[in-house]
Amino acid sequence: MLRGLMNLFSLCWKPFGPDGENHETNGVLGGGGGTTGGSREGKDRLLWFRDIGKYGSGEFSMAVVQANQVLEDQSQIESGQFGTFVGIYDGHGGPEAARYVCDHLFSNFRAITAESHGVVTAETIQRAFRQTEEGFTTLVSELLGSRPNMATVGTCCLVGVIYQQTLFIASLGDSRVVLGKKVGNTGGMAAMQLSTEHNANIEAIRHELKELHPNDPQIVVLKHGVWRVKGIIQVSRSIGDLYMKHAQYNREPINAKFRLPEPMNMPLLSANPTIISHPLHPSDSFLIFASDGLWEHLSNEKAVDIVHSHPRAGSAKRLVKAALQEAARKREMRYSDLRKIDKKVRRHFHDDITVIVLFFNHDLISRGAVQDPPVSIRSALEH
Repeated sequence: MLRGLMNLFSLCWKPFGPDGENHETNGVLGGGGGTTGGSREGKDRLLWFRDIGKYGSGEFSMAVVQANQVLEDQSQIESGQFGTFVGIYDGHGGPEAARYVCDHLFSNFRAITAESHGVVTAETIQRAFRQTEEGFTTLVSELLGSRPNMATVGTCCLVGVIYQQTLFIASLGDSRVVLGKKVGNTGGMAAMQLSTEHNANIEAIRHELKELHPNDPQIVVLKHGVWRVKGIIQVSRSIGDLYMKHAQYNREPINAKFRLPEPMNMPLLSANPTIISHPLHPSDSFLIFASDGLWEHLSNEKAVDIVHSHPRAGSAKRLVKAALQEAARKREMRYSDLRKIDKKVRRHFHDDITVIVLFFNHDLISRGAVQDPPVSIRSALEH
């Protein structure tokens, strides 16, 4: 029976790499295997979770809940001698762009970092994003005749890189990372948002778009109470969404609903991430990375309080459950009834939600040490 359970779990979470082999290239982890760190992982209907595990600079918790017919969120943790790489990719229009990014962004980052002798900078991260966008564009071009919908899929990207004693955050779209930071000796925990969100519902983003497109009075349009770029899409930055970036993709054979009536003289969306660097401080306790499906229902402060007020194990699953409880409350229904609703129909109540919580071990960070074994884990492509 135990073997049967382990086989079931391995279908829900599988290492990143061929057959779970564990290998390193140029000091950067390239495979998976040996990654559980004594963690408990499992499945509960549409929820998949890893309660607790170890990565290079501490412990992590991870959870995903599916709402769409096909899961459009992808995520990964890669940790080894190079440091730690965390990615959350919230797809839209289909799962293809998020899956492509999960397959290629870290490997591009790994190769580019190796060229710079393992040194991580904002520029190396930016180059990895650029290379991933170029690769996806090439794929879409090759498939346009047979799969024109590929030109209309895209993904938000939220990446965290821990290199030595510095945290880099790179973001496209509206996923979010929030830092839980100790408040002096009070025992309290403050919430600090580290990522920049690119969503037309944010006034600063609308202003940015209008400045970039001064001759287009319809660059942002209020539609059914939601601001959208050209009345179509909420996010202003992404990987993919080529129909909003290059004129050759905004015509037949893509679906008419995506085609703009006027010529596209310049890209309407960008794949250029906002990148910040944050020196890690002993008061920095943990990070919550999550797709916007979580933040639609939980404030930064509420999420940090949930993590801070409970044991580390199960933190990500606990956040997902809190978001689902709030989604049920908004629709005046019980959480237990929401859990019974199947995928696709669930999307009327909440989005796909992915959460990764990283806890810091500052003793390891200050010594420049990395705990073994290396970690390479990603959410499964199919559930």
